[in-house]
Amino acid sequence: MEKDIFCKIIDGEIPCHKVYEDDDVLAFLDISQVTKGHTLVISKKHYDNFLTIPQEEMHRVMDVAQRIGQVEVKLLGARGVNILTNCYPAAGQTVMHFHVHVIPRYNSEEGFILEMKNNAEGLNLPALAKEIKKEL
Repeated sequence: MEKDIFCKIIDGEIPCHKVYEDDDVLAFLDISQVTKGHTLVISKKHYDNFLTIPQEEMHRVMDVAQRIGQVEVKLLGARGVNILTNCYPAAGQTVMHFHVHVIPRYNSEEGFILEMKNNAEGLNLPALAKEIKKEL
């Protein structure tokens, strides 16, 4: 099986602009830079996404993502931060390696737009909640 781009970055086969590294987590600037400081935080062990990574390792990645977001607000003057992870192609995941985007926001019109639409009409919310709850 061919390594994904993030595994190649971890192994030093592809360079990156690191902002953080420890035994479990690597964080580096996204080459696309949706906004100034857009950072990817990844697990050094390969897991496909947020739904497949063990909790303890996911927490390590999220701890680093939180710290980076805090620094970007303080140091870069960001007025907010989006913390985002996608699971599977239908949700926009393009690299099948767990990663978190930390996207500093300076204004609401730049680079990244997340829009929530109300699609609840016609749904039986109590039944849907009951169905999900019984599986948890």
